[in-house]
Amino acid sequence: MEQNVNYMALANAVNVEDIPLETAVVQLLKDRGLTITCAESCTGGLLSGRIINVPGVSDVYKAGFVTYSNKAKHKLLRVRNSTLKKYGAVSPQTAWEMAVGAARVTKSDVALAVTGIAGPDGGTPEKPVGLVYIGCSVKGKVSVKKYHFSGDRSQIRESTVAAALRLLRKCIRAVSESS
Repeated sequence: MEQNVNYMALANAVNVEDIPLETAVVQLLKDRGLTITCAESCTGGLLSGRIINVPGVSDVYKAGFVTYSNKAKHKLLRVRNSTLKKYGAVSPQTAWEMAVGAARVTKSDVALAVTGIAGPDGGTPEKPVGLVYIGCSVKGKVSVKKYHFSGDRSQIRESTVAAALRLLRKCIRAVSESS
């Protein structure tokens, strides 16, 4: 499902409990007894940084990977070279393998992966600047969403973090409700 949204205005949004989204996500992980690992490309550690800013996160946060190059995606997260060659680093297939690989490598219950084109360069007509795929694995159930964000490099990265945290919360709740 493609979403064409500018999340920059929502980057620091609060949830219904009136607490920052990253705080709500960490509390949800704690409440469910889940551990998390992040695998990042275009956000370059920004997602992990937002999560790690929450006091007490050490109870649930296992590791963070900044895998900007294809070589790093392959070596650290076990993304297949054939996937990278056939679909590219910015693809739903790569986001899926990043999430699954991060969970497997660290033995985490949850893994959140982001890959995209933050710009200002690097876009093509098929894969424009602002295209982002976010993968979320919760206890082996994987969801990948496609987004197209607008703005400058910083805004695209912030929008990606906000969308990733929202997707993470949604995926944790969905798996918890189906258990």
